[in-house]
Amino acid sequence: MAKDAILADLKKSIETWDFKLAQSATQAAIDEKIPISEIIGEGLGKGMEVIGQRFDAAEIYLPQVVAASKAMEVALKILSPLMEAGAGALKGTVVFGTVEGDIHEIGKNVCCAMLRGAGYKVIDLGPDASAMDFMDAADENDAQILAGSALMTTTLESQRELVQTRDEMEAPYKCIFGGAPCSKEFCDEIKADGYSETANDIIGLVNQLVGA
Repeated sequence: MAKDAILADLKKSIETWDFKLAQSATQAAIDEKIPISEIIGEGLGKGMEVIGQRFDAAEIYLPQVVAASKAMEVALKILSPLMEAGAGALKGTVVFGTVEGDIHEIGKNVCCAMLRGAGYKVIDLGPDASAMDFMDAADENDAQILAGSALMTTTLESQRELVQTRDEMEAPYKCIFGGAPCSKEFCDEIKADGYSETANDIIGLVNQLVGA
């Protein structure tokens, strides 16, 4: 089966929350020796991006988003042994969460999957994570990067607070941010170390910051 067709099936399996297709397409991708970063970045992640866009446009609702996320989990479970097989050569550790006061997780979940596929250990704090949640998790896991997603204009201040907490504690971690209301200008203003506009951008950004 051609690589493009497999990637299209992977994308479709998430868009249509088709668990069986997610399973068969992921196995086909492994059999074709498609790199994990492409399986996630060009296949599953693209499907999740479409889900995010359709949710934002109110074309689908939370139950469909949850179903798509579960289809993604089916695929990632199959990929998990391959990801762990390369665990000895992990590039670094990223602590990822949706910042305090914000419960949106779609973008974060896609980014976490992308980073895992690209060879990073990712500690997912879930939604509504405080600055100290980030700091504690980073300390416990020898992380290099703190990544905070904000999907509401009101929670951008939580991104600022994370940078301030990091600086006050004189911690060595790099802070990167993203999310619909976030921008490069805002990240520059709060003295963050990086901004990721899309899930696909995040791998290059993290690679650059950890020197991978």
